[in-house]
Amino acid sequence: MTAVLATSAAERGGLSPRAVRMIEAVLIPVGALLASAVLFSIFLLVLGKSPVTFFSLIWTGGFGSAFSIQNTLQRAAPLILTGLAFAVPARIGLTLIGAEGALVLGGFSAAAVAIPLVRGGWTPWIGLPIMAVAAMLVGAIWIGLAGWLRHYRGVNETISSLLLSYIAIAIMNFFVEGALRDPSSANKPSTMPIGDAYRIGPMPGTSVHWGLAAGVVLAVVLWLLMSRTTFGFAARMTGGNVRAAQAQGLPVGLLMVACCAIAGACAGLAGFFEVAAIHGQANASLVAGYGFTGILVAFLARQNPLAVVPVAILFGALAAAGGLVQRRMAMPDATVLVLQGMIFVVLLVSETFYGRIPFLQPKRSGERA
Repeated sequence: MTAVLATSAAERGGLSPRAVRMIEAVLIPVGALLASAVLFSIFLLVLGKSPVTFFSLIWTGGFGSAFSIQNTLQRAAPLILTGLAFAVPARIGLTLIGAEGALVLGGFSAAAVAIPLVRGGWTPWIGLPIMAVAAMLVGAIWIGLAGWLRHYRGVNETISSLLLSYIAIAIMNFFVEGALRDPSSANKPSTMPIGDAYRIGPMPGTSVHWGLAAGVVLAVVLWLLMSRTTFGFAARMTGGNVRAAQAQGLPVGLLMVACCAIAGACAGLAGFFEVAAIHGQANASLVAGYGFTGILVAFLARQNPLAVVPVAILFGALAAAGGLVQRRMAMPDATVLVLQGMIFVVLLVSETFYGRIPFLQPKRSGERA
């Protein structure tokens, strides 16, 4: 066995298969980012704008000052959680794009649960955990349903999770504009405010709410779960070959539903923090696109929970700099969305390069170095 591994490493010029995968996991996404920057620069030149000015403003708006950094981290918090919501099911071979719906429904559930708690005078030390559990539980059930449909009924999880997102948004709108609407919210239908006592404040010494810390902790926990436990090994084996996993007696259906439920809980938690730390009530502002941006974050992170954190911070910086670009370059705030779209397309194309980079491929016997 040792001889075989040594031969394999020698054939690859001294690189083991694991080392090749690690190099590709860094080299290809970075190359995709650089290619996206070049394409976007051409787009700016066609519009008569300076690419140098644009990217310098992105840096200034995202990381140029203490205020910019905190704004970036604030926007990165939900992206970490929604990125995890895509990354975990991807490890078992599922492509779920329904984190937006789980976030919205989770946030709405937290706000709805808060109404009787606030009226009943419950202490926030009890009420806030109940709100968080409700948001995570609803998100887990909602996305877990997509996993159940995939395994037991053969329904494509990408389509079902997307349709479930639209249904979740419709459910929120139905109640927010109807039975749970605050009569004082004339211009923007919303639920009753949760009150200052139920608002989650910032972490000490910063203006960033505790959702960032929760996201980082969850990323570490889920990395350990998926990489260092038998559950994670079984999930990866199922993702590699479902039939082989079934032949080994693994509970494939349970694994799929569990991974989807974990994903939904992450997205639901993001909704909880959006309500308790940002908006203070549930309304249309919950539909901010974090669930869909999280897909891009997870793609760039190669579904690695630990890598989701820095990638989410990168996209948080893009969002934070949008206003500065609009003011300084007289361009729409949505310009950064064009850049995100280009990154996503280039990332999809870059998937074809895995295992095909010439200098990382094993040399054939008799081939000269």
